[in-house]
Parts: sequence; C-alpha cells; structure tokens
Amino acid sequence: MSDFLIDEELLAAIDMGSNSFHLAIARVDHGEVKKMASMSEKVQLAAGLDENKNLTEAAQQRGLACLARFVGRLTAVQSNRLRIVATNALRQAKNGHEFIQKAAEILPKPIEIIAGREEARLIYLGVSHTMANSGRRLVIDIGGGSTELIIGEEFEPIHTESLQMGCVAYTKAYFADGEISKSSFEKAVVAARKELYSIANTYKEAGWDTVAGSSGTIKACRQITVNMGWSNEQENLTREGLEKLKDRLLKFKHVSEMEFDGLKEDRRAVLPAGLAILYAVFDVLDIDKLVYSDGALREGVMYDLLGRFQHEDIRDRSVQALMGRYNSDPKQAGRVVKTAQHLFDSVAESLKLNNEDSDLLRRAAYLHEIGLAISHSSYHRHGAYLLQHSDIPGFSQIDQNYLSHLVGNHRRKLRQDAKTEALKAGGNKIVYLSLLLRLAVLVNASRSDAMLPAIELSIRNAQQWQLSVSGDAKQWPLLVAELHDEQVQFKNWDIELNIQSEQFVD
Repeated sequence: MSDFLIDEELLAAIDMGSNSFHLAIARVDHGEVKKMASMSEKVQLAAGLDENKNLTEAAQQRGLACLARFVGRLTAVQSNRLRIVATNALRQAKNGHEFIQKAAEILPKPIEIIAGREEARLIYLGVSHTMANSGRRLVIDIGGGSTELIIGEEFEPIHTESLQMGCVAYTKAYFADGEISKSSFEKAVVAARKELYSIANTYKEAGWDTVAGSSGTIKACRQITVNMGWSNEQENLTREGLEKLKDRLLKFKHVSEMEFDGLKEDRRAVLPAGLAILYAVFDVLDIDKLVYSDGALREGVMYDLLGRFQHEDIRDRSVQALMGRYNSDPKQAGRVVKTAQHLFDSVAESLKLNNEDSDLLRRAAYLHEIGLAISHSSYHRHGAYLLQHSDIPGFSQIDQNYLSHLVGNHRRKLRQDAKTEALKAGGNKIVYLSLLLRLAVLVNASRSDAMLPAIELSIRNAQQWQLSVSGDAKQWPLLVAELHDEQVQFKNWDIELNIQSEQFVD
C-alpha cells in the first residue's frame, strides 16, 4: 500500500491517561481526521500508584481489561495506522515495564510512553485542528496526573509545559476520603499555584488572544456552569462562573452529596481536585474566560500519525533542529545516512527489518555526532545521553531510548553488557541497526566526498555477515585495516564479520 493515506482509510489512537483510557477511530476525509467511533473508560491508573510509585496489581488489571475491550473494536484498523500512547501515570510508575509487557500480549502495537512536553504538543495539535484559528491561543488540559499548558499559533506550539498536578493525584493528596472542606480545597489551590508560578511570567510575557480548555475536568466544569446558568452568552467558562461553582461545591461536605446538573457519576470523585487546579490556573494566569474544545490528546495523536504518512513528520523536523542546536556537520551526516541506507537495503529482508527500522537508522545517522558539542572525548556517550534525556517533539521515550542505543554504540568498544541492554530495549533489531550504523560511520571516517570503494553487505545468517570491498583496496589501506579491527568488536556481540577485498580476505 502507498505511504499516503487515502480517503476512507481508518486511523485509530489509544490514549492511556492517568484518569481515563480513551479509544478514538477516525477516517481520513480530504486530509482531515473525522472521528467515527470512540470509547472511554475510567481506569484511574494514577490512583493505583502506591507509596513507592509502583502500580498495584488491581490497577494493572483494570488497565489490561480496558485495553482488551478496546482491541475488540480495532479489527478494521491496520496496525500501522494505530498509535497507543501513555502519559503521566506510566511515566511515574517504577514498575511500568511490567504493565507494558503484559499489555504487549493484548495489543497489536507497542505502547509509547510520551514525555510531558510531547503530550502537551500533541494536545495542542488536537485542539488546534478542531477549532477555528483565532490568533495566539493558550490551551489548558487537566489530566489525571499532570496538567499541560501550551501557547501556540495556528498549528505550531510556541511554549509547552507539563506540570505535576492532576485531578487523580490531587484527589489522593487532598480529598482522599471524599470529604470536602474549605481547608482541603485551599490546600489544593495553593499547591497548584506553586506549580504554576514556575511558568507564569514566561507565559504572561508571551501572551495570548484566546484560551481553550480540553479533556474531562474542564468539560465537566464548563457543562455544569452552562446548565446552572453561570456561563456567558457563548456558553464559555468564565471566572465569575468558576467562582460560583467553587462556592456551591464548598456547601457540600462529601462528594456523595454533590448535586450538579450535568455532572457524570464517574467524574464526581475527582471534581473537587480538578476544580481546585482550574481555579488556580484562572487565578495565576489572570484568565477571564475559556472556550471548551473537543479536541485533545487522542485527536492530536491521529493528526500526528496522518502527518507521518503525508511526509510531514515532526520527527524529521526535530532531527534537523537538534543538528542545528548542537552544530552537527550536515555534510558528514549526509554521507553516513547515504551509506547506512545502502547497507540497510542490502540486508533488511534477511534480518527482518522494516520501514520503521529504516527511519530509526536514518535519524540516528543524522544525529550520531551531536555529542561533539559537549566534548570530543566519548562524544558517542554524550550524544546518547542527550537523546535519552532531551524533550524531542514527535518522539516517545521508547523512540529516544532506541536512538540513544544506536548513537551510544556507534564507535569504540562494544561491550557484552551493552548488547544485553540493547536487546532488552528493543530486541535484535537494535543490535543489528547499531552495527549497521558503526559500519556506515567507519566507511566515511575520511569525512571526504572523494570516491570511496564500493561496499556490499550480505547476510549468510543472523550471526554471519560478509562485507565486500570492491576495487583496488590498496587505495584505502586504513579503511581495510579499520574494518579488520571492527571484526573484533562484532565478535564481542556474537556476530562474525567476514571481509573480502583484494588486500584482505577472510
């Protein structure tokens, strides 16, 4: 099938939020994502984090059962048209890998744990595609474990932040027994204000023309104020309406007593905490009114996926931005990319590598020298660290981990424990791609556009590789000698590299 999606083809996204899991299925209609079906379940994964930040067995079972039900709705969606993203609860969970391994037995695609700022970017993308453009926009999304705040124009975010405050986390901290009091509400508001003060000046200086809110907390607060007659003529959520909602909330002593027209039962327990966070946002950022948007993370995920198929992949823009930030040599990166692609194409079928693996190798080849911006000594390790710990738009934490392994292993000695770590991270493909990148870098060690020998790589089996260097190899004695040395490193990772040339034959 073509890389381009055509009308009527389906896309799907699963958003594993800290409070709720969401499934959205959509079709592509003239370049737009039109939602066809959706499911939502209150899993409250964040509520299942114990005092040691481990997910309890009960929370894991709730999540797995929900995912199993979602999968039953995905029979018409091809796996490469699906993305599954997880947010704050799995970012925080120390045993999140256990849950991910269990989920892998259910899901057709791996779970992507996305960083807070990447979550913010995707939320903004979802909101901006479901609202008319209206100048500079501030977007607020209060989730179960974190709150994302984004300033952007049209489809481009300018500032993205993810703050550690969410309706489930704050419910546990301030309203755990369901009791409501002015004191507990104020404590929650003060805690949220402290989080917001870190970004308030930057955001106020940037400014915005309109404010939009998305997801459950803001949807519930806005709906209540509309039903109670506390919104404005455009049915926006206003500061005055929020004040009235707070005053009414504090008349109740327990969440079970709350009576609000439009409040869903599954939102009841987390409303006080969510309202406290929203109240603090309005206060610290001096917001007068907010319009609700149906677009959120899952819509943003689908638009981002659509962009990948239409060759508007944010990941490639991020790669170029990183190269610019760390002043990488674009000519040398281009040489390594070209060689790496040639080697990949020769062995992809034999090693069972796919197009996603090709993209991963290409991006690692572009980025393999970013660590030089820190120091020449051990620059591969510096590069690996930067890729592991930076906020890189478009990449999940797993994606960044893959890139880190490739860049970290592209030169110097290959240790057996590094192979073990690579296998644990992504299986044999990370091992193979790391070795392909090593060869591509080595072949281009001269950093010259002068004619290089023709090289061909073939696979006898997964543990036996053969590299042929054609032409008069005497012209490149250093290259052949270095390839000879590289045989030792390949052997450290249990792969036999045979080299054939006029000067050196195994």
